[in-house]
Amino acid sequence: MDRAQFAGFLRARREALQPEDVGLPRGPRRRTGGLRREEVAALSDMSTDYYSRLEQQRGPRPSEQMLAAIARGLRLSLAERDHLFQLAGYATPKRALRAEHVNPGMMRILDRLRDTPAQVVNLVGETLEQTGPAIALLGDERRHTGLARSLHYRWFTNPATRLIHPAEDRAAQSRLIVADLHATYTRDGRGSRAAQIADALLAESPEFAELWNEHPVAGPYCAPKRIQHPELGLLELHCQTLVDPDHSQALLVYTAAPGSESQEKLQLLSIIGGQRL
Repeated sequence: MDRAQFAGFLRARREALQPEDVGLPRGPRRRTGGLRREEVAALSDMSTDYYSRLEQQRGPRPSEQMLAAIARGLRLSLAERDHLFQLAGYATPKRALRAEHVNPGMMRILDRLRDTPAQVVNLVGETLEQTGPAIALLGDERRHTGLARSLHYRWFTNPATRLIHPAEDRAAQSRLIVADLHATYTRDGRGSRAAQIADALLAESPEFAELWNEHPVAGPYCAPKRIQHPELGLLELHCQTLVDPDHSQALLVYTAAPGSESQEKLQLLSIIGGQRL
């Protein structure tokens, strides 16, 4: 690990970021450009002390997971992320790790939607980042590990996952999820993350196997849906989708009809924040 170059790279990228770039207010007392160390630490989900030690060449060699968090916090491009890994003495991340990296353009848009239920997902249903209102609406979908990171996998293996939708909507949701995974599998082929999830579900879920063998064709990626919230009750929502240039991930934004009861409930999510787990 080249500690001097590593620290210099972190400092340069931190000073290049402006508060507005990450959805933070500048405030009247800010005298210099760039982000503060504590702001980058918060964006990276780590302590200020840990991050500061890295910039001061005093910290331990960060793990690959910590590097990925720093890359997310600093809004690094894939090329910059690879450079960060190399400075820390690691090989360039494999494609599977790269697929977890949120496109910086997506992050810039998400940073401006912090009062709105929005999240970035990849094509196998893994949530990469969420706003506070999205966590309040759907739960923290980033906390899962292994195959369970994929909503597609959880839907057919964890019955509690289905409680978010009314019972009468679940059959249609099952078909939509299978069609979506089928489309990704067709694109990426054997050996892909989609194939890994599909193989596991074929072995574990007769319902999934039956639907998979029907070869359903994907419709709109995020169709209008009804969400059964444990505190707010039923919400009737629309989902707007923005797909990144290489079609590897999408930004989902949940909205409700103006003046509707569901819109009033969405506004309450900003008060609830990220409290739901």
